Amino acid sequence: MSIEPRLTLLTLGVTDLARTRAFYEKAFGWKAAKASQGDVVFFKTHGTVIALYPRHLLAEDAKVPAHGSGFSGVTCAFNVPTKEDVAKVLATAEAAGAVIKKPAQDVFWGGHSGYFADPEGHLWEVAWNPFSPLDEDGFMQMD
Repeated sequence: MSIEPRLTLLTLGVTDLARTRAFYEKAFGWKAAKASQGDVVFFKTHGTVIALYPRHLLAEDAKVPAHGSGFSGVTCAFNVPTKEDVAKVLATAEAAGAVIKKPAQDVFWGGHSGYFADPEGHLWEVAWNPFSPLDEDGFMQMD
């Protein structure tokens, strides 16, 4: 059996669910799905659902320790249609409570990007990629 090349759900473990939900609603204008309840919040995006769930419960479910900090080896990314949009998205995220980790700048691979950390420290890259432009539906063209 081969595994289909898709990501259906990305769950971010959080310590303050209400604060983190408010951040994504304010920074990105995302609306929580009706399936959200109790300790879980779902945001539907193009093809993937982003979930917020208490970090300790997520760790318990995965049977791993909940403690630890520093770089986890994972970043989320948000691609934008223009180079100028990188700074605009970073500014919107910062106004909603994000911490800018890397300001918008030209990068070694020929694009333009920056990073912010959400209130829980999850890293998000905001990037403009001239080699994989977004189509009219906002999906990266990777052909």
